[in-house]
Amino acid sequence: MKRIKLLDREFELSIPFEKIDNAIAGIADRMNEELVDKDPLMICVLNGSFMFAADLMKKLNFPCEISFVKLSSYEGTSSTGKVKELIGLNENIEGRCVVILEDIIDTGFTIEKIKNQLLGYQPSEVKIATMLFKPEACKVDIDIDYAGMEIPNDFIVGYGLDYDGHGRNLADIYTVVE
Repeated sequence: MKRIKLLDREFELSIPFEKIDNAIAGIADRMNEELVDKDPLMICVLNGSFMFAADLMKKLNFPCEISFVKLSSYEGTSSTGKVKELIGLNENIEGRCVVILEDIIDTGFTIEKIKNQLLGYQPSEVKIATMLFKPEACKVDIDIDYAGMEIPNDFIVGYGLDYDGHGRNLADIYTVVE
C-alpha cells in the first residue's frame, strides 16, 4: 500500500519492510561480533519496540535473554521526558551487560531516563539499540550504540509505531501527509 488512512490522518509509505529488515540485519551483524561473549540481557521497551525486538532476536546467534518493560509517565505526555519509572524489570542486572531495545529515539529524554534508571542497578554496561533515530529532534547528548537508520523529524506509524493506538501492525513505515 502506497497510502493509508488511520483515524483522521493520511499516511504515505516511507520505509518498506525490506529496508527495515536490512537495517535490523546490520544491527544484528554488529551485535553478533561485539556481544558474543557477554550473555547480554536485552530489554525491550513496550509497546513500540516489540516488532523490532522480535525480528532482531531471530538474527542473533549468541546466548542472550530478553525482558520487557513499560514506562510509567504522566497522563497525556508525549516526548516530554516526564517518565516516572520502569515497570516490569524483574531480573537482577548487577554486573550484566544490558542492551535497551527501543523503536525510535527522537528527543532522547525517554532513553536517557531509562539508561540512568538502569545504571542505578549497577550493570557492567548499558548499550542502546534503536531501529530509528531522529537526529534533528534529539535534545540530549546520548551515545547510541546501534541505530538501524536515521530519519527526518516527521510523524510516522507502522512497524510497532502507532497513531493513537493504530498502525502498529503495519509491516512498513508510513509518514503523515500534511
